[in-house]
Amino acid sequence: MLDIMIVGRGPAGLSAAITARQRDKTAVVISNDAAHSGLFKAREVGNYPGLPKISGPELLQKLASHASEVGARLITGRVSVIMMVSGSFSVGYGTEILSAKSVILATGVAQTSYFPGEEEFLGSGVSYCATCDGMLFRGKKVCVVCLSPEADDEADYLSSIGCDVVRLRTKDVRINGENRVASVTADGEEIECEGVFVLRPAIAPQLMLSGLETADGHIKTDRRGETSVRGVFAAGDCVGAPYQVAKAVGEGQIAALSASEYISRL
Repeated sequence: MLDIMIVGRGPAGLSAAITARQRDKTAVVISNDAAHSGLFKAREVGNYPGLPKISGPELLQKLASHASEVGARLITGRVSVIMMVSGSFSVGYGTEILSAKSVILATGVAQTSYFPGEEEFLGSGVSYCATCDGMLFRGKKVCVVCLSPEADDEADYLSSIGCDVVRLRTKDVRINGENRVASVTADGEEIECEGVFVLRPAIAPQLMLSGLETADGHIKTDRRGETSVRGVFAAGDCVGAPYQVAKAVGEGQIAALSASEYISRL
């Protein structure tokens, strides 16, 4: 089992990974491709101390190289769910699951608009994780809303375990039902089904992790980076403004120190 799982490969997440390794903790960073981040698109970062006029891609590469060199493992993938299981955390990404003693969320700001019915039926037919919930729909018809690069792999997995899969490649979606999902309307066509897997490139943290408190679109933390879920910490843009690299790096370090202290008490 890993010591610390870090979700997000920006400055906060990579800083957390470096500090975790300095504390002799095993650390894995899982994130979408860095090329999709806002920092990657920055031609110049003018206010990061000691590295004037460095570009966003160059800064991310330096941080990633540093994290790798000290022994952190970097994985490209979409985290869909985080669950507490027997005192540790199971983190689902793609069709894989890893376990860790602690989690650091460094997801940046996730801008998510929901489909009609999506929030209403979450847990009652709507899911974000094929690996976690797929067996519940074995032998049943499900719709997979394919909006992420990994969506087809997850749809293939559902087919492999016996689900009748309908792939939808549209954002014109409405989820229908009373107490549970009964159908999906996509581009004006109604499709009867018993489950819907909504696979976006990124998921808002509060949808990944039950019990995570947020306010105004940001994760609530204390000064140590601790969230409302014991053993879960957060850092960077996901905890609020100002959205600055130097702030994110500092918060990532604090979160990793706090997570290391938490693990030492287990």
